Amino acid sequence: MTSNANVSYLPGSQADANASETARSIQRVFERQRETALRLRSSTREERASKIRRLKQAVLDARPAFYEAGMRDFRKPAAEVDLTEILPVVAEANDALRHLKRWMKPQRVAPTMMMFGTQAWVQHEPKGRCLIMSPWNYPVNLTFGPLVSAIAAGNTVILKPSEMTPHLTAVMVKLVRELFSEDEVAIFDGDASVATALLELPFDHIFFTGSPAIGKVVMAAAAKHLTSVTLELGGKSPTIVDASADLKAAARNILWGKYTNNGQTCIAPDHVFVHESVKDEFVRHCREVLASSYGETAQAQMSSPYLARVVNQRHTQRVAGLLEDATQRGALVLSGGSVDQNECFVAPTLLTNIPPEARIMSEEIFGPLLPIVGYTKLDSVIAEINAQPKPLALYIWSKDEPTIRSVLQRTSAGGTCINHSVVQFVHGRLPFGGVNNSGIGNAHGLYGFKAFTHERAIVRNRYQLASLFYPPYTNFTRKVGELLMKLV
Repeated sequence: MTSNANVSYLPGSQADANASETARSIQRVFERQRETALRLRSSTREERASKIRRLKQAVLDARPAFYEAGMRDFRKPAAEVDLTEILPVVAEANDALRHLKRWMKPQRVAPTMMMFGTQAWVQHEPKGRCLIMSPWNYPVNLTFGPLVSAIAAGNTVILKPSEMTPHLTAVMVKLVRELFSEDEVAIFDGDASVATALLELPFDHIFFTGSPAIGKVVMAAAAKHLTSVTLELGGKSPTIVDASADLKAAARNILWGKYTNNGQTCIAPDHVFVHESVKDEFVRHCREVLASSYGETAQAQMSSPYLARVVNQRHTQRVAGLLEDATQRGALVLSGGSVDQNECFVAPTLLTNIPPEARIMSEEIFGPLLPIVGYTKLDSVIAEINAQPKPLALYIWSKDEPTIRSVLQRTSAGGTCINHSVVQFVHGRLPFGGVNNSGIGNAHGLYGFKAFTHERAIVRNRYQLASLFYPPYTNFTRKVGELLMKLV
């Protein structure tokens, strides 16, 4: 990690000096990228593809460093580094390489009746200088995935990864600075002061992944320059398990989606609504899954090589506070419940009988706590979901088609899985994004390319038919207009 990441721990005058130097460096790079962005407007498919290939290979070559850094930052298992960090970036790169020629090709558009005598097409232009601000929970994936899309679209980029995973960030900083000239792709690590300095600049597009609260800050900063944004946010993603569901498969899959990365996933199942008639059986399967996956005791789970830690002590305290608040209000711990703040450990925990006023029912958990809520009427579940901000994800476990249709038609969410969870993120041909509070815009594949692209409408005249409507207006003009009214 470079010295920028430690500015908040330096004496006042030294911290101010470092912050000023960082701000000057940011301004210098931003200015350098202006000429490059203009040049890249005419970049070819092969030029863009070459950079994507080099990035993909560099990420693959850095796997051992990412394994070590992931372990040091929050004891992330190497298998999870592969599956949730490296593989999505490689898949994104491969998809771009496979389809970039088609994405870049101008799209011919047939003329409407009123535009007879013209040709038209949509030309895909780079937006220009782009900023990608990524979070700490999947730092490699959520930094380099959008970077692939930005490069594919022909932009320059400044990256701002999170300071909360310093070892993973350090690997990314080294990789980017060795791979790219800073006038094309630059990276700045550091605390919130670095992000603030970046947000003061008039970027052509900002791609932010993080919480809704910080997303509002980013959007407000972008509004000062009328900068377009893609906001990948979060929220409380509900799961519904009805009486017809395969309970064993549901328990295994939901807990996999929940406890991967120790619950620190924006699309993780946040809480589960289970039909009362199958709730006890579902809980039994969940307990069996926890024991077989991570161990039967808190000590075994703390020693498990398959369970990541909470990212730091501050977040551990936050998650522990949600657990304490729920239990003090009468919630029942069905499994887990152990906390060791010094070790940043919160056991995978199942909760039930949670009163609606408990904070865990209104705040995004982003940790290894899973509330299980019994229900008898689907209408009440749908009403409760619709009373909350629109979630990033909603999951349905059911074999009953009318139930599935009802939930899909009567709710809104960024994405949904039926009898599965979290995999909508890795489906490269689907748009990934939220709605309202859970996000604005989409990412991945073609949708990621479009996020960093301006779709320029172009009309080329062939016959000067518009001259029929030049003033002075005559009776003939009126008759032609009336004819068009009828035809249109």
